[in-house]
Amino acid sequence: MSRPSVEEIWEWLAQVPDPEIPVISVVDLGIVRDVAWERGADGNDRLVVRITPTYSGCPATQVIAHDVQAALAEHGVPDAEVLMQLSPPWTTEWMSETAREQLRGFGIAPPGYGGHDEVLVPLTRRRAPAAIACPRCGATETRLVSEFGSTPCKAHYTCLACLEPFDYFKPL
Repeated sequence: MSRPSVEEIWEWLAQVPDPEIPVISVVDLGIVRDVAWERGADGNDRLVVRITPTYSGCPATQVIAHDVQAALAEHGVPDAEVLMQLSPPWTTEWMSETAREQLRGFGIAPPGYGGHDEVLVPLTRRRAPAAIACPRCGATETRLVSEFGSTPCKAHYTCLACLEPFDYFKPL
């Protein structure tokens, strides 16, 4: 079998779902940072995939690494190496537009853009926008219920217009 191209590998990885939000791929979420063929110490080329977790304590990181390796093995690359890359830290700016739309369709309000001047905790967390749009009805009359939603990277809100609860993906 010939060695697959890096472009093919990106396409395969774009089919690997995030374990916590399965409607989004790990590529659209911005977790996969790099894919490259590298020469190993034994002189043989090996596939190296670098991933950056959404935050350093993310409990899904090992599952993501396993799922990436399993997807590559299904395509004939059984010995790929998945490395964690913690710097630069993941940011919601790395999410694709597809990921943001899929979040909304899944009932999770996607994070906004920008806001670097609204830092609450330097280097790690940004303030949520003043108006969080409900992913179901689009109303911006919403209320924060809890800083923590179904996972630590989300906050829990209620829409005051349609009264539906929903998660908001926190901007980082």
